[in-house]
Amino acid sequence: MKLKVHSLLILLLIIFVVDCAEAQIYSIPLHYHPRKRFPSLQQKLGSRLGIAPFKDERQEKSYIGIHFPVQGLPTRFESFPVPLDRALEKSLGDGLSSLGLNIVSVSNWDGTPESLKNIDPDSVLTIEIKKFWTEGTGSLFRSHIKTTVQLAIHLGVKSEGKVFTRNVETEKEITVPRSTPERVEAILSEILTEILDTFFSSPY
Repeated sequence: MKLKVHSLLILLLIIFVVDCAEAQIYSIPLHYHPRKRFPSLQQKLGSRLGIAPFKDERQEKSYIGIHFPVQGLPTRFESFPVPLDRALEKSLGDGLSSLGLNIVSVSNWDGTPESLKNIDPDSVLTIEIKKFWTEGTGSLFRSHIKTTVQLAIHLGVKSEGKVFTRNVETEKEITVPRSTPERVEAILSEILTEILDTFFSSPY
């Protein structure tokens, strides 16, 4: 009897060690690749767009998602680079640069129309991150992934003397044969591109 109990304890210990070894954190790059041109964008924003620091207002700032497998410990996802606000700033800047806009950093904008006269670029943009989370649940033959992104986009335009704010939220659920970091990256980047393409199609 003691031998059986001892063997069972060893088996449970092995399972625990294996599960711990499989628990991982994956870094997920975020990409904004505009899918179309915006002919009137420079006319509305000017040739130089300032990017003010983004604000991450989520309660959980360490990760952007999690996946619960059938067995073992969950896998967590973080943005690349970290933190998330920097990752989104870089993604947005890279995407807009590919459209011909001159992107510069702005640190002295407080978000008010009055302070627009104190900035150098023609317009300035910042984003408040309300939600940015993807959660997957695995079963025997498939995985269900639910992703939610909510952003508040603030755009100040000097020629208009105004700040335009738009709140956007997207939620998507899909079922796939298997959840992978590459699939999570594709889902998040697709949602980000859809949101930003819609915004820049008609920024105000």
